[in-house]
Amino acid sequence: MTTLMERPAAAAPRHEAPAPTRDRRWPILVLLAGTAVLYLWDLSASGWGNSFYAAAAQAGAQSWKAWLFGSLDAGNAITVDKPPAAMWVMGLSARIFGVNSWAILAPQALMGVASVWFLYAAVKRWFGTAAGLTAGAALALTPVAVLMFRYDNPDALLVLLMTAGAYTTVRAVEKASWKWLALTGVLLGFGFLTKMMQAFLVLPAFALAYLIAAPTGLGKRIRDLLLGGLALIVSAGWYVLLVELWPASSRPYIAGSTNNSLWELALGYNGLGRILGGSGNGGGGGGGGNIGFGGATGIGRLFGESMGLEISWLLPAALIALVTVLAATWTAPRTDRARAAMVLWGGWVLVTGLTFSYMSGTIHPYYTVALAPGIAALAGIGGRVLWLYRGRLWGRIMLAAMVLATAVWGWVLLGRADWLPVLRWASLALGAVFALALLVPAARLRRFGVVALVAAILSAGAGGAAYAAATVTVAHTGSIPTSGPSSAGGMGGGGFGRGTQGGAPGSDGSSSTGGGPTGGGPGGGGMGGGTSNNTELNALLEAGTTKWSAAVSGATSAADLELATGTSVIALGGWNGSDASPTLEEFQAYVAAGQIHYYLSGGGMGGGGGMGGTTTEAGKIATWVAEHYTATTVGNTTVYDLTQTATS
Repeated sequence: MTTLMERPAAAAPRHEAPAPTRDRRWPILVLLAGTAVLYLWDLSASGWGNSFYAAAAQAGAQSWKAWLFGSLDAGNAITVDKPPAAMWVMGLSARIFGVNSWAILAPQALMGVASVWFLYAAVKRWFGTAAGLTAGAALALTPVAVLMFRYDNPDALLVLLMTAGAYTTVRAVEKASWKWLALTGVLLGFGFLTKMMQAFLVLPAFALAYLIAAPTGLGKRIRDLLLGGLALIVSAGWYVLLVELWPASSRPYIAGSTNNSLWELALGYNGLGRILGGSGNGGGGGGGGNIGFGGATGIGRLFGESMGLEISWLLPAALIALVTVLAATWTAPRTDRARAAMVLWGGWVLVTGLTFSYMSGTIHPYYTVALAPGIAALAGIGGRVLWLYRGRLWGRIMLAAMVLATAVWGWVLLGRADWLPVLRWASLALGAVFALALLVPAARLRRFGVVALVAAILSAGAGGAAYAAATVTVAHTGSIPTSGPSSAGGMGGGGFGRGTQGGAPGSDGSSSTGGGPTGGGPGGGGMGGGTSNNTELNALLEAGTTKWSAAVSGATSAADLELATGTSVIALGGWNGSDASPTLEEFQAYVAAGQIHYYLSGGGMGGGGGMGGTTTEAGKIATWVAEHYTATTVGNTTVYDLTQTATS
């Protein structure tokens, strides 16, 4: 079979991948090996990463019930504010390999390698090895991907499941296979159990691609989509049903919900609340200019100060490819694969990108990792398809435009980062030169065309790749990590220190474990301590024998204590101290039963200052403790011993 590269350049292009003439697996093996090195290199430098999820992994390693529900503590007082699928993976790893930084972070790195393979495999099936390798490398070297595949947030598993779902959708479209489509539903169902509604942002693109391009009748296409939807409901719904049917008195409180319901959490705090804002979901609405919360809403958000350096390096090229290929295939047969790919990957980018751009609730820059596979696929496929059209002037112009746009935008981003000015100007100059070279008529490019294209890609993308690689050199901790050669992070714990597993702050301030205010809470004193390790307090908690060694307001403070001591700590009020768990009455019952040893003053989601005031359950508990127990100081922390006789 004549390959695409051997066809006359002016011939009508065929978009499908050529039949392989030999088995060449070494390029993808090299890519995967390089990705593994990049993602695993010096991984433990970030310590626990996000201590909030690391503590949940530790709890899952200590208690199977905590593992099942994604509890923050092994005593099962409250869950994290996400469904537990990511905690299942980390908890099993910690149970097998021990509770340590590597066991908790390495699964995400391996998920990154798997995501690169799935993207490569999906693109290669229709557009050949070169396009697949380009897309895979683009994903591997996206700065936010390097960040999140070396971190213990749920986003790594979410991206893996969505990318695998795209691969199974490609397989489904090829032969109108309901089985592959059902597998897509299963994968996205588990995506829901990873990060809830965000997993469904790719659904419109997947469904539309199948509805348009599957080679079968309309009735069967609709039936197959319904079967895929049923598979999704079953794969996500079994766990929702389990939680709803499990007696609330014998399971942890569902953090983030208003009524101890996983379904309400999905629709509220992690659903419409993320889109529209509201209580507990400040984000773009409550602090639109805050870089840690995505910046101001609007069409330019993905290119802005908050998200631009994370994800937008290849976004201009991807959008050029999307528009151009759709225009070129507008009158193609219904089953045309180039158009189907633009619907699938382009729909992924457009729906997710517009949602991120305009959502008013809580959003952080690292959320944009969900866009990385779609952008990478568009860049790889677009480059391949436009290369086939190089015999036509418009094809060469648009291919050159992709390269030039990448070079120019990389120049802008490197200037914004104020980093490596030599690389900034070199990549711009070389990208512009090779973009112009691609305008040369195809007949004159037969000898040097491939070299020019490869050089153009490497030079234009050098800035983003270097920025991604620099991310590996920085220790990241806290709940809002950012990529690049330095990272301020934010909202990390740190009031109690992390012992030997803590993330070491970099000289550039990359660690986000700064403590918050030291006041607040009954009796004054607060947590204090910044990133110091309160060994006296840790020893006190480790010596206890109660179900919970302590209780403190806010989940991050509790998580840091759990990791430092290996004990269970109640996070009063959940993540930010506002959850109605435990109630004052429940807390009093725990104390009366001798299940909590100490109450620690201060706390909060960032490790400092009491959260939620006196009107929340956490605030009521703080007031009650201060009125009935005597305060002592351990290290620089105010402590109340709840096993002593309460004062009247």
